[in-house]
Amino acid sequence: MSISPSAVRRNWLFCAVLLVGVALRVLAMAGFRGVLWFNDSYDFVRIADDPFPHPMRPSGYGLFLWALKPFHSLALVTTLQHAAILGLAGLGYRMLVRDFEVRRTWAALAVAPVLLDSFQVELEHLLLSDTLFTVLVFGAILLLAKPGEAGWRRAALVGALLGVAAVTRTVGVPLFLIAVLYLLLRRVRWPVYVALAATFALPVGAYATWFQQEHGRFQMTGVDGIFLWGRTAAFADCDAFTPPPDLAGLCPYGAKGDRPASSHQIWEDNSPTGWSNGQAFDEETNARAQRFALWAIRNQPLDYLRVVSYDFFVRTFSWHRSRYPTVGTEARYHFPTRPTARKPELPVYGGGDRGAVVYEYSHGTGRTHVVEPYAGVLRGYQKHVSVPGTVLGAVLLAGAAGMVWRRARARTALFWTSGVALLAIPPITVDFDYRYMLPALPFACFAAALAWGRRRPVPAAPEGEPVEAAPEVQPADA
Repeated sequence: MSISPSAVRRNWLFCAVLLVGVALRVLAMAGFRGVLWFNDSYDFVRIADDPFPHPMRPSGYGLFLWALKPFHSLALVTTLQHAAILGLAGLGYRMLVRDFEVRRTWAALAVAPVLLDSFQVELEHLLLSDTLFTVLVFGAILLLAKPGEAGWRRAALVGALLGVAAVTRTVGVPLFLIAVLYLLLRRVRWPVYVALAATFALPVGAYATWFQQEHGRFQMTGVDGIFLWGRTAAFADCDAFTPPPDLAGLCPYGAKGDRPASSHQIWEDNSPTGWSNGQAFDEETNARAQRFALWAIRNQPLDYLRVVSYDFFVRTFSWHRSRYPTVGTEARYHFPTRPTARKPELPVYGGGDRGAVVYEYSHGTGRTHVVEPYAGVLRGYQKHVSVPGTVLGAVLLAGAAGMVWRRARARTALFWTSGVALLAIPPITVDFDYRYMLPALPFACFAAALAWGRRRPVPAAPEGEPVEAAPEVQPADA
């Protein structure tokens, strides 16, 4: 469908931002041929080669890769991930202007961080579940917030999107509860709740049943206790508090101030969890880790609160990024100067090693080709253009202030609470990581735009006086 010149003029700011966003992603495709790799990437590829419920991370993203396996193209994966975010930004802008009655400038500013943030572009080029997860949860909340009667058909689609998101990343499960609370505020009819719950439960329940058939437990992962152990390993003090004898072996090493990051302690070679490459944690180890974590929280509730608060308030909203949780992990979020060492000989859970599972999927080595000068342009761009945590915090404060002083509080609260939940749940249950911030960014921006950027309604004329016709609002044809 063609776009008229008048539509471009009316939406000139969004068109300019979109054009830059497209150019950045074209540069990423040209400068980094293939995909960028993360440690988790090989598990997802292994799932795609022969689908199974992975015991350490949900398999939703692996199933997405499996659907693309017949093409044997890693470049196709990154192309679709980039295109999905561009499409989501376009849809979001259109809905802000047409459905939510937000002024065009505010709408363009709301989608600009997603389109222009350099770390967002880099994350889309990583073989990780975050991009797919962002598209699913943000698409679901956009659909839920759309004005008009929330019928059971719309609720069913929202529930399905949230359910698929939950089997992609378990942090998406609480968004279902936020959706239910929003519908309660809207006072919808009971079939809407039934449709939402049924379509959410279908993918989640099916996945948990699949997991039970493979691992004997009706759940989505087998590491909830392990991850919570890692959270408490940052502060657990076995000298001041004596753990039960069967849990003493899980006491973290080193003084509290000198310990590695919570998440990193799980995967260390000498970790008390007994981690080994290519192996999973058994049910007994996960249960013992959970018991240890709950014991540590009961004995040191203030220390737990301190660690969570520091990660949420200080790390999340700091202006400068630190090398956390490790130097190597944080480095994966920067466009590289040369291909990352992939250690193809390391074993992968489910069988084979990294090199073998990548070759089966792509019919090649999967090596990233760094091509200049395109790669250099993006590296330079990344040094200067991103959304600091402090700016994200200011946007969240703007949304919170808008819920107090402005209209459309329920819809603003839906986006705002979803963004805060995505930011808060990882520090509460696992650890802080910079890539966990990016899915929350569009929610924060949309909450602020809905709070402060809505077009003012035409005031009613006094009784007996003619009403002046309001100027026609041109549609957003972008």
